[in-house]
Amino acid sequence: MDLKLPITITDELTDEVIHSTGMLDLASGEIRSVEYKDYDADRLGLPAEREDYEFTSGALSNGKKEVEFGIQVNLATGQYSVTPNELLELKGRAAKLFTLAPGETTRPEAAGKKAAPAKRKPH
Repeated sequence: MDLKLPITITDELTDEVIHSTGMLDLASGEIRSVEYKDYDADRLGLPAEREDYEFTSGALSNGKKEVEFGIQVNLATGQYSVTPNELLELKGRAAKLFTLAPGETTRPEAAGKKAAPAKRKPH
């Protein structure tokens, strides 16, 4: 499967947030074509190399709905990627995200519906 999806990337620093975009390869977990917004990585280096770096996350969107996930940064290569475990979970969450009708949610309580009561075992 050769499926690449556009994502937003957020590098969290102690007192600053750096935003960028990229293309997530759902087959490998690699993130390519990272483009920073208002940040010069050539001059300043990767956000993950800074002393005040905390973590990197990503978001996959479909309209107003989005799925967030963790991103790893390889400091030696500058490559952004998603771990295999995170990628597996993300694929399931992304499938739900893209199969929902507008305004639908995977959580009944978020759509104003009551969650189904838990089934009780007979005594």
